[in-house]
Amino acid sequence: MNRIAALPDYFPEQESIVKVAGGRIEPVLAAVAGRHIGAHPPQLPVYRVHSRRGFRRLEDCRYVMDLGERLPELADGQFVYVWGKLWSTLEADAPFSISCYSPVKLNINGREVFRSNLNGDVFPDRRTYFRAKLEPGWNHFMLEFVATGTGCGGIFGTGSVKGAPLHFLAPTAERSGSEGWIYSAPQQERWTVWPGQRRDRAEGNAAAGVPASGPQAAAPYTAAGAAAARAGAAEAELAARCPWYPSSLWSRSEQEDGNFSRIFGCVPGATAFAWCKLAPGQGETRLRLRCRGTAAIAVYVDGALVAAAKPEAGGGLELPPLRLGGGRDLLVESVCGGEGWGFALEELPGTGPGRLMLPYPVEGSADPWLYLGPFTAPDVPEAAELTTMVTLFGEGAESTFWRVDQPDGWVRPFLESALYGRWNYPLGVTLYGLLRTGAALDEPHYNEYAQRHIELCTSLHQYALWDRDQYGAPGINHQLALMDSLDDCGSFGAAMLTAHKQRPLRGAEQAAADIAAYITSVQARCEGGALYRTRGTTDFMQETMWCDDLYMSTPFLSKYYEQTGDMAYLEDAASQFLLYKQRLFQPELGIMHHVYDYKFNKPNGVAWGRGNGWVIFSLAELLGVMPGDHRMRPELLDFFHKLSEGYLRLQDAQGLWHQVLTDCESYAEASCTSMFIYAFARGVRCGWLPDPEPYIASALKGWEGLARYCIDRQGNVYGVCRGSGYSFNKLYYKEELTWQFNDTHGIGIVLLAGIEVLKLSEASTAP
Repeated sequence: MNRIAALPDYFPEQESIVKVAGGRIEPVLAAVAGRHIGAHPPQLPVYRVHSRRGFRRLEDCRYVMDLGERLPELADGQFVYVWGKLWSTLEADAPFSISCYSPVKLNINGREVFRSNLNGDVFPDRRTYFRAKLEPGWNHFMLEFVATGTGCGGIFGTGSVKGAPLHFLAPTAERSGSEGWIYSAPQQERWTVWPGQRRDRAEGNAAAGVPASGPQAAAPYTAAGAAAARAGAAEAELAARCPWYPSSLWSRSEQEDGNFSRIFGCVPGATAFAWCKLAPGQGETRLRLRCRGTAAIAVYVDGALVAAAKPEAGGGLELPPLRLGGGRDLLVESVCGGEGWGFALEELPGTGPGRLMLPYPVEGSADPWLYLGPFTAPDVPEAAELTTMVTLFGEGAESTFWRVDQPDGWVRPFLESALYGRWNYPLGVTLYGLLRTGAALDEPHYNEYAQRHIELCTSLHQYALWDRDQYGAPGINHQLALMDSLDDCGSFGAAMLTAHKQRPLRGAEQAAADIAAYITSVQARCEGGALYRTRGTTDFMQETMWCDDLYMSTPFLSKYYEQTGDMAYLEDAASQFLLYKQRLFQPELGIMHHVYDYKFNKPNGVAWGRGNGWVIFSLAELLGVMPGDHRMRPELLDFFHKLSEGYLRLQDAQGLWHQVLTDCESYAEASCTSMFIYAFARGVRCGWLPDPEPYIASALKGWEGLARYCIDRQGNVYGVCRGSGYSFNKLYYKEELTWQFNDTHGIGIVLLAGIEVLKLSEASTAP
């Protein structure tokens, strides 16, 4: 303890939050929690039109662009162009990956960023990874494929499915807002003009809406508008150059068919629905439905039946006067009676305008109606249950979601916020910290924010699984829906169970059951049942055991035991600590190696700070729910004592712990410091540490150092190590694993550390 280390210099001393917190913990918690919420306000998914005639994605979120299959008339030597666009708020360096059926060249905003080579363009099973710069605003991607004897096309998309599951948007005015790509008819000549091509950076910024500086700043909106107009004209000119597929327009004969018939086909006896809203207004409107090929029709307004009939051929249904107001749901239920199945809604003469609008914003659709079906009896859903965008409809093979009046046009939600609504493991601990902060400060808005974030994920869980199966990769919840590691489920799942305990969350029970099934029955295990990794982002990371994975599994198992009462989950969690101890514990130091590598049958020899923090933090979570008479409790308490003694010896003079625990020249690291504080304070409070005084002093000194050196007065958190790989080389951790500003690996655990110190302080002053 009190090892000498250089003072952290993350920010000037006068900017520290201790200068304005008045010696109290509560203002620090409020500042850190409030800053995170303010920087990441609630954002709902964006619903977009997706054409099933477009490119399907694989589970790695890349698009399969097999143009030889789509264009059978394609001749060797011809060119095909694939065009999509991607929005970026900031200038960014993004990861991409491509596999080739034929030679390919990629331009982004007119800049060539990738060209295949002789070896890569004939082996579609091989991947090439590369990074490319994105400019602020729209980035136009144009892939040029050349047809050869090996085929034409490729598989292209993100190079990081977990970190950046990119989805692209279709260009051209008629497809504006739709998800996906478009591809050209075969071309005899190579193109030399590219979409998004900009003459200079100033024009690019103006087109993207980036504020100008210098002389241009006098009229930024004029400059941006003019640049956007030029970009739009260039896009239109390119769109008119040749036919583009898939088409978003019906053929003439399809346009003459009934709307239900052209969307669903003619299915006599089947039921379909159409949903829109009456736009807000005053007074009343009178409407009439003209029907074709309809055996029965019913109309509901705000869930109440207002009219029903079995119209004759070419007949209709007049609706009673409908009061306008703040936007009312109008739902049409129709049973197919034959060819031309459909309806049209018209205003009766002499009535006020009853403008229709989409019931929920859907990018890529100008029509006010959404469509659902077809369903066959007896599995037709109730009309009152349909006016929602967060659930599937129908049963079994008839499970479905909303569609639009376009060829194979489906509605899909896509998560496009930076953090809010995302499901990943760092956010799991962040939201857990917010849930506990709300209770500690008696400020329920922190809980409500975290609950809504989590419920956005859980309420769409079943839909996301269906979306994955339908389209290859989901637009939301990609890590949960594509779960293939403990990182994907345990951390966020534990926060979900905490939130679900505070108030029931839609979909949480099913998500929890799926996570429990994955951990217990799917995740790879080695001798004795220890969880370990058989796969990784690189071959080097395969066949390894990471101390991090105690956090990625055991807090969830502990909380799931609490929820279900099933002792098997608690037994599994307890066993993991003892199994990991066998491979990773360093008894001479009382700390853990980061990774055990089964390929070399040895630990990596580096005591990474946060990895060790995960171990004792997770052990505290387990001990907190384990019955006092459990047979493994004495051994686990002894392990907790040994770890606490080892970490206590490694605290520096400022109260902090370091990125490499045994190297005080490595940087002071905030997340591991927070976890040791948390474990010591909780261990003292719960009576797990037989000699509490050194740990009380350590926790208090640690919190003082953490607040003074790692949190500024705006609640920003410094010194949190970014997400890690692993190495046998200590310098990887010390020099390459740099810290990041406001990294979500650390925000939640900083809050949890402060809460435990607050409780410790309150307990020591209680009468």
